[in-house]
Amino acid sequence: MKNLIKISLFVFIALGIMSCSDDDNPNPDPQTNTIADFVASNDDYSSLKAALDKAGLTATLAGQGEFTVFAPNNDAFAAFLTANGFATLDDVPVDLLTNVLLNHVVIGKLMAADLTTGYVNTLATEASTGSNLSLYVNTSSGVKLNGVSTVTTADVAADNGVIHAVNTVIGLPTVVTFATADPTFSTLVTALTRADQPDFVSVLSTPEGTSPTPFTVFAPTNDAFADLITELEINGLADIDGPTLTAALNTHVIAGANVRAEDLVNGTVSTLGDDLIINAPNATITDPNGRVSNIIVVNVQAANGVVHAIDKVLLPQ
Repeated sequence: MKNLIKISLFVFIALGIMSCSDDDNPNPDPQTNTIADFVASNDDYSSLKAALDKAGLTATLAGQGEFTVFAPNNDAFAAFLTANGFATLDDVPVDLLTNVLLNHVVIGKLMAADLTTGYVNTLATEASTGSNLSLYVNTSSGVKLNGVSTVTTADVAADNGVIHAVNTVIGLPTVVTFATADPTFSTLVTALTRADQPDFVSVLSTPEGTSPTPFTVFAPTNDAFADLITELEINGLADIDGPTLTAALNTHVIAGANVRAEDLVNGTVSTLGDDLIINAPNATITDPNGRVSNIIVVNVQAANGVVHAIDKVLLPQ
């Protein structure tokens, strides 16, 4: 009986030691193939590795969690530096580089089969609100991101997520980026770029932190423009005179404020064109002519403002 008690006591102590050992080492199987490991071990991503190191993000992509990373290769980084007037990676301000890199990272493991046409949020942020930037994914022909970067190799597995190689650095998006990348707004782009219009593209591409940013844009869909043409009993956009079109387009833009859906309040708001009446609980906008538009997609977040899709073109008085 004494021997049995001794044996039981020994087993109990041994189990207790093993339990303590497990508590001291909550990750007994360390990750050996993280996203950071993959980048470090591939010469074609030496620029990405250098950028991650400079921005202090290597530890993040070597850590726990699940990430989806769209990884630009060396050629993509070289093109990015040239396009933005930087001689070397060292010339890129750290805060800018950090946000650009975070614009390639999505929380969660999204395999190619999980990607669908639409918007996801990256870890990059807009300066005035800290809101995460949107990324437009178009899967109609392969996978294209924000209309500028294509996935060339998908589903590279890592212990803490998945990597999709891309051929272009995904720069910080402006509100124009989403208008041009998302085919839902193709008629709006046609209107904005008509020959008799001001240079809306340059204005709405103004970098964050520069007046008159940030912008809040109520963006009419293609269907909204089609309904307007029917409502006005005209043949197309070409039948709308230049000054009228300019005034109408200005009525869709608030300058100097990044107004997200959760920040909309009841009352009158001034745009670059005319005043609008917001009904926040019902997510509607009434123009000076009493015409009511529904906000149908909210919080498409760019670096220099936010876009809300609407189902009716707003007209000034």
